[in-house]
Amino acid sequence: MQVTIYTHKGEESRKMELPDEIFNLEWNPDLVHQVFESMRSNARANTAHTKDRSDVRGGGRKPWRQKGTGRARHGSRRSPIWVGGGVTFGPRNERNYSKKINKKMRTKALFTVLSQKLRDGQVLFIEGIADAVSGKAKDMLALLNALEKVSGFETINTKKHNNIFMLTPEPSEEVKRSARNIYHLTLRDVRNANTVDALNYRYLIIADPEKSIEFLQAKLQKK
Repeated sequence: MQVTIYTHKGEESRKMELPDEIFNLEWNPDLVHQVFESMRSNARANTAHTKDRSDVRGGGRKPWRQKGTGRARHGSRRSPIWVGGGVTFGPRNERNYSKKINKKMRTKALFTVLSQKLRDGQVLFIEGIADAVSGKAKDMLALLNALEKVSGFETINTKKHNNIFMLTPEPSEEVKRSARNIYHLTLRDVRNANTVDALNYRYLIIADPEKSIEFLQAKLQKK
């Protein structure tokens, strides 16, 4: 499969052959959903915690005798129906949300999403980013504005939080500083690419395609 590589000015530079094992996989919704939900579950902090009747203070003795007072019977001030008592069925931090997902499934799900986004015309390959930015946000914004000239990417610079996800191998400090204050752009090292990020963003920019794809192919070697 051949794709066009663009410069940081939005101009066609050359053609490149993409590996089919990464960018030409059939859509597998069951696999992608399973990996996506597993990764989201594994990322849960699980900090919500309430005290049940065994955790709250007080209630060492029966509030009043069982019979003869005219009041309802009670055995402890720690009962959930008392003010200051325990919480019934509240969240507990002992719950384990983690789900096991093997490396082969994670890798294939990521490549399946990359293949589908490429078919949908949402993946853009560019080169020369390091030469186009000097650590200032205006340089990166100028680059994104230039990419609007590419057919199919006229709305790439829309100011939405999850509009652009940029993958680059070993980003320099200048590239990181240029991207960090741009609201609708998220920059990641290609080695940390995952299914959740690939699905959460509309457009995917892959910088320095040869090196980036080399890192992606390394995931196949580790399976």
